[in-house]
Amino acid sequence: MRTALLLTLGVVAAGLVAGPAEAATIDVSTAAQLKTALTSAKPGDTIRLADGTYTGNFKTTVAGTSSAPITLVGSARAVLTAGGGYGLHLNGASYWQVKGLTVTGGQKGIMIDSATRVVIDGVTVHGLDMEGVHFRNSSTYGTIRNSTIYDTGNDGRGMGEGVYVGSAGGTSDKSDNVQILDNTIGPDVGGEAIDLKEGTTGGRVAGNTFDGRGLTGANYDDSWVDVKGNNYLIENNTGKNTTNNGFETHTQQSGWGCGTVFRNNRSDLTGATGSGRYAFYITNYNATSCKVTIDSSNTVTGGRGLANPGIPIS
Repeated sequence: MRTALLLTLGVVAAGLVAGPAEAATIDVSTAAQLKTALTSAKPGDTIRLADGTYTGNFKTTVAGTSSAPITLVGSARAVLTAGGGYGLHLNGASYWQVKGLTVTGGQKGIMIDSATRVVIDGVTVHGLDMEGVHFRNSSTYGTIRNSTIYDTGNDGRGMGEGVYVGSAGGTSDKSDNVQILDNTIGPDVGGEAIDLKEGTTGGRVAGNTFDGRGLTGANYDDSWVDVKGNNYLIENNTGKNTTNNGFETHTQQSGWGCGTVFRNNRSDLTGATGSGRYAFYITNYNATSCKVTIDSSNTVTGGRGLANPGIPIS
């Protein structure tokens, strides 16, 4: 009995000594080192980028945890430069925090696929053929904040949104509860600054600054924000330089594009030449089935008014 007890205690003690590995800080200074770090990171690890240019397409499928997210951090002088494709792809990589670095030169900047609780903080994204940052394939509770996005959509097809949430053409992409906070988006963004697709629900767009110089007008890109999802809160944003309207809602799929609340947004429509020229152009309002709330705290300079005729201001 005593021998068995000692063996048991020995096993327990060994387990306590071994325990989970401590979080590591991984310093990288080359593209090869970065690719290795992205694929081998463990929950709680920090990948720290030295200043410099990292050429290639960078991807991870490793997930952190709620208590131990994985962090990728560098200064704005740590530049991921892609010749095409995605600059940084978090594919199923939940609980990541991406901070400070710059992404440029690819088809798309930062792509988040099938991941939850990804935080993009203080990054710079520019010089892209298509969109800047995309939450896709039911990526939930993501956040992009304190970031700068400009010079997107350079392939000329009007598909250069600054931040894109969800997928067009259906409602299976449930990229819900995405937060877009305190960013500067524009100029020279080839699509809307923010496009919120049908199928997505419950996000918040707050404290952002939009500069619409460079809107192409292709694919109806004629506003800073286009809401096609449900139950979004859009507040405390400031926009200038649009070709037509400031904020729009649309129903692309039945039952969607409804429930948006707009409050305390400031729209400067000076110079707009489109057919609308409203701060809020609501295409799908129905008092019973598709409400939209435009609070009287919103303001507009220039243009034809706060909202198109028939839309109530509360």
